[in-house]
Amino acid sequence: MKSIIYSQKMKDSMVNVEATRKSRIGADPVRFNAKEKEELLATYHPDFREQAFSTLEVGANKGGKVPTELHDLLQGKSRMLGQKINLKDVKYSSDVLVIGGGGSGASCALEAFAAGCKVTMVTKLRIGDANTMMAEGGIQAADKENDSPATHYLDAFGGGHFTNKPELLKMLVADAPGALQWLNDLGVMFDKDENGVMATTAGGGTSRNRMHACADYSGAEIMRVLRDEVWNDGIEVVEFNSAIEILLDEKGNAAGAVLMNMETGELTIAKAKCVVLCTGGAGRIHYQDFPTTNHYGATADGLVMAYRAGAELRDADAIQYHPTGVAFPAQMLGALVTEKVRSLGAMLVNVDGEAFMNPLECRDITSASIIRECSDRKKGVETPLGKAVWLDSPMIDMIHGEGTLLKKLPGMLRMYQKMGIDMREDPILIYPTLHYQNGGVDVNADSMTTTVNNLYVAGEAAGGVHGRNRLMGNSLLDVIVFGRNAGKCAAAQAKKTEMPTKLNMDHVKKFDAEVKEAGVKYNAKSPMLLPDYTDIKYKGIL
Repeated sequence: MKSIIYSQKMKDSMVNVEATRKSRIGADPVRFNAKEKEELLATYHPDFREQAFSTLEVGANKGGKVPTELHDLLQGKSRMLGQKINLKDVKYSSDVLVIGGGGSGASCALEAFAAGCKVTMVTKLRIGDANTMMAEGGIQAADKENDSPATHYLDAFGGGHFTNKPELLKMLVADAPGALQWLNDLGVMFDKDENGVMATTAGGGTSRNRMHACADYSGAEIMRVLRDEVWNDGIEVVEFNSAIEILLDEKGNAAGAVLMNMETGELTIAKAKCVVLCTGGAGRIHYQDFPTTNHYGATADGLVMAYRAGAELRDADAIQYHPTGVAFPAQMLGALVTEKVRSLGAMLVNVDGEAFMNPLECRDITSASIIRECSDRKKGVETPLGKAVWLDSPMIDMIHGEGTLLKKLPGMLRMYQKMGIDMREDPILIYPTLHYQNGGVDVNADSMTTTVNNLYVAGEAAGGVHGRNRLMGNSLLDVIVFGRNAGKCAAAQAKKTEMPTKLNMDHVKKFDAEVKEAGVKYNAKSPMLLPDYTDIKYKGIL
């Protein structure tokens, strides 16, 4: 087809890809040994660019390094400084306050409600407006005869560079089959064979086929069902209200939050016995000017609020850049090209038509290899937006039969067709894109923060379970397993906790004093809430 939107140089390169396609099918892909992987990461992965990180001067992680953009928010000026509000004027009161309306927030709310608690869910935009909705490829669970949670554990532990928090990872893999069954029973439409058995495919860094999917709408389908369950249970949902500060009681325990109406700016108070942060990721901060796959509201708000309240962060300097973000055309820049494309057989190919690596390596290794191909090796494809490599999508139908790509990746196919590109006939151009916050707030096995009582964190805002690199399919699993876990544990804690009577924000004033004493200049107001794309600092990604 060779879409007319491609330049002549791109089309010339596509001829090379076509010429080598048949010979690449069934060929043993290039594999890296352990030393080569270490060198790739150290030389090319964005996490190893020292100039992109800054050292924290205040807070629980004082002396630790984080991305400069996150540094400025963690040590940013609280939106409550200079504001007057009556903390006794409580608008919402509940046993469990869930902040965030994505997969972890909905799972948490459902379990806390099922345990008999009054639950209030507050969300910055609408319920379901979250990264969960954007997930495409699937969810991992070791539920087949040739697999086991122990094997799943070893895959994820190695993928995380052996830095995962063992008790959290153990819970993730052990609870995975049950979490999948829970979703199935709620009505999630997983792909199944003619006998009704859930179908599975491979994922990068996994030694077994344990990826369960709903075509390439996995996150949207899971969120559809969870959202309906929240509504059907009659759980109180407060939309278009963003939490901007955690409230504590006289003992220093989490006891609520200050909410800001996103339309009117009105401030209100939500009081609770326990607070659960399910606020998601940080992609819209655009670390190192990378484009992102993330939802518009993914601005690290939970990390900021928890840090100011005294919580510790873990692996906050470990960021996942998805290897295959759209590199061309401009209208789709940074959008996710699910790993499922590679699990179905599409290879990563350079300008000369060479497959330069195993397409199902772990994500950090794959990203680093692509960056190397486009920089030092000078094997990238020139586009108006920079260098990229090909993802040879026509291989899918050649390997599995005509119609496979349409059946397995309907959303991806339509997305490209809108731009005049048919990925069944032509390869697509990709480059790493900012995707996931590997670290987050440090929590224990109950999902409670290690330093602030009655403050729970679940989903992408929590750190530890993935170590320094996450495998495909473990994020959707994370939001379900730990969203449910946080809901159950917060409910149990709420039942033995008195409703707080004296709320305060003393920690906000204390943090402000520490910032000033350290001589730190405020570079941002935080939490960010939403990115401002009129700001000149975003010029590199627009």
